[in-house]
Amino acid sequence: MRLLGVGIDVVDLQRFREILLRRPKMAEKIFSENELKDMGSRSDPVPGLAGRFCAKEAFLKAMGKGLFVCSLKEIEVHKTASGAPELRLGAKAAVLAEEMGAKRFEISISHSGLVATAVVIIS
Repeated sequence: MRLLGVGIDVVDLQRFREILLRRPKMAEKIFSENELKDMGSRSDPVPGLAGRFCAKEAFLKAMGKGLFVCSLKEIEVHKTASGAPELRLGAKAAVLAEEMGAKRFEISISHSGLVATAVVIIS
């Protein structure tokens, strides 16, 4: 398969936490119900949410698109049975990926005490 795009993003966890505290409705604009439910069961959901936010931005960067080309809720990060993350695309995001010729998405998310990061490779 041919490499079509690579995207990476990094988020400062404290800054992300402060944004979510200042603007509580922000999480509902960024994350799907499933994502909020998955992360809501954690004692501290912020690192997981920040990692998912990074994955969404990394996906759009790999697509060569701007941040607001589609709703971030259209790009859902789902955990597989093995625990690995995978992307699930809503209708508009799927059309953008199809137009690009994207067939496969590889995703990696990580976070430490200070930052969250994600890489998306599209082929």
